[in-house]
Amino acid sequence: MKKTNLSFLLSLCIHFAFTQSITDSGTFLLHKFEQRIGKEKYTIAKNAGSISYDVDFKYVDRGSPVTLTSTIQLTQELEPLYFRINGGTSRFSVVNDSIVINNNTALIKVNDSSFTKTLSGINFPVAGYSPAVAQMLLVQYWKKHNEPASINMLPFGKVEISHDGNDDLAFNNTTVKLERYVIKGLIWGNEFLWTDDKGQLICLITNDAEGDKQEMLLEPYESLLTAFVDKAAVNGMKLFTKAAKPSFQKHGVIAVINGNLIDVVNNTSIPNTTVILQDGKIKAVGSSASLKTPAGAFVIDAKGKTIIPGLWDMHAHFQQAEWGPAYLAAGATTVRDCGNEFGYINAIQKAIDNGEGIGPHILKAGIIDGKGDYTLGVVTADTKEEAIAAVDRYKDNGFAQIKIYSSVKPAIVKAICDEAHRVGLTVTGHIPIGMTLMSGVDSGMDMVNHIQYVFSVMKKRADYSINFSDSVNIAVFNFIKSHHTVIDPTLGVFELAFRNLKDNITDIEPNFATLPEPLKPLFINTGTDDSAQIKTGKIIMKDFGDITSALYKAGVTVVAGTDMGFPGYSVCRELELYVENGLTPMQAIQTATIIPATVMKLDAKTGSVTAGKNADIIILDADPLQDIHNIRKVSVVIKDGNVYDPALLHQVAGFGK
Repeated sequence: MKKTNLSFLLSLCIHFAFTQSITDSGTFLLHKFEQRIGKEKYTIAKNAGSISYDVDFKYVDRGSPVTLTSTIQLTQELEPLYFRINGGTSRFSVVNDSIVINNNTALIKVNDSSFTKTLSGINFPVAGYSPAVAQMLLVQYWKKHNEPASINMLPFGKVEISHDGNDDLAFNNTTVKLERYVIKGLIWGNEFLWTDDKGQLICLITNDAEGDKQEMLLEPYESLLTAFVDKAAVNGMKLFTKAAKPSFQKHGVIAVINGNLIDVVNNTSIPNTTVILQDGKIKAVGSSASLKTPAGAFVIDAKGKTIIPGLWDMHAHFQQAEWGPAYLAAGATTVRDCGNEFGYINAIQKAIDNGEGIGPHILKAGIIDGKGDYTLGVVTADTKEEAIAAVDRYKDNGFAQIKIYSSVKPAIVKAICDEAHRVGLTVTGHIPIGMTLMSGVDSGMDMVNHIQYVFSVMKKRADYSINFSDSVNIAVFNFIKSHHTVIDPTLGVFELAFRNLKDNITDIEPNFATLPEPLKPLFINTGTDDSAQIKTGKIIMKDFGDITSALYKAGVTVVAGTDMGFPGYSVCRELELYVENGLTPMQAIQTATIIPATVMKLDAKTGSVTAGKNADIIILDADPLQDIHNIRKVSVVIKDGNVYDPALLHQVAGFGK
């Protein structure tokens, strides 16, 4: 009966939507990494009792087309009547929802399931970050209802909207006055949205279903993209600083006493250790029996606990301000951002370094791609001159490294590497299309992201398994070792990609229940249910783990990198995977502490709990050398001598208990 009623009402609403006369339209330009990748076009139809918005949303991300259609029908008073959305929300995710509202009842269809919902309070149909029109109407609806504290979303969830201020932007020899809003609940964390005084959406800064930043601008205002990106970064960090004030403490002198210290330099564990921190530095490390606690020091008794250096994630993508507290809460005090929007990551780093935001130390790797069907971002180089200019721009803006992406032409890789080395930068990245790991390294690449590029040049059996004794594979390992090439495997992201969708996701992320609600469906739906892909994926995942372990044991430099994944927790999962595949817990921890510090030539300042180094340490409730899973049991995080409570950091980042 429910399905019959739903089909009838859907057909009726669709008939209404297509019999209206078009009276207005608009276009939002869609961007990723500040590169325009598509458009969202909408048309408005009106009759005596309703307004209908029909949306055609299309973009191409690294060669993959993403298309979405939607219809939103409202009364003249902006009360929702009908909502339909179907298509892609990223390269890897789809949506297929419809909602018909009749009085206080909603008939809802999500994929193949149908149900009714009795409505109470304020309700509006929104299915995620897209389309932009839906968010514009959501804000208008919120204002029409006197700006309530929250709005129930249909089919699921709750959203909070707040007015965050006003911005005056120079545009076409005049000043555009805009209202800035924060929307929380549609995605993980905060979205920023700007409208004019009539409620017309001008810009939306959000994250797509992959977790990548995406910007949507009303077509005439594309020239303001950089200004909006910068404002989203700065204001996003300000929100966290304000909300997270109780989560950290500043003290001139801190004494961490009676702890079990893991010495990652000398491969040992030292019981009953005291660490004295002063003015953001480690002043002294010694036996608790002999090292006196300074008078007036803030004392942290670590008896029964373990002290280790702050962790590193060597393959981060700091796509939104919420990553800052999420990283710190998991014990990551330093990250290498492996490619981001130029203005955005500069603003995020500046906010954190100036105390206007909360997050780890950020080392920036500036991305350079080539022009083509798979291009990512707006920083491209197809000539030697463009390569030099791109590298120099990154160098002049404080970047530590260059990241080469997949569409760079082979001849240009060498030009990028030569200029980077000339100005004192190292080079990491993907192996571009048409090249092998060997040709990339021969062209000057110092480091390689993702274990897949090692796998791709190794000799495989028919079932994809690997014989490590084969002469071809021995030669690959010898090449990597002799060239001192650094590898960040990112095993965790492949584990997600190869995951059987029928498996319990808590098997790989025990803290899944605590993740922010908007993230849960994204991870649950990541993987495959194809039996052939599952079988092949298991073999390849075993190969990736075996390669990582074999590289480490062969003397190749391996650093822990995650490529996003579960925010913060992905660092812990990466280390667990290393141990599962043959590394000792000490070796795994070193890949996320002293080894990356050495690789980035910062080991004199950080990477171990050593006198004279930065006061970046974490305290664990249990010993990770006994069980690497104890790396998750973070009780205190200290970065630059500031003491953070992980529970409060997670709360700020939108995590549950």
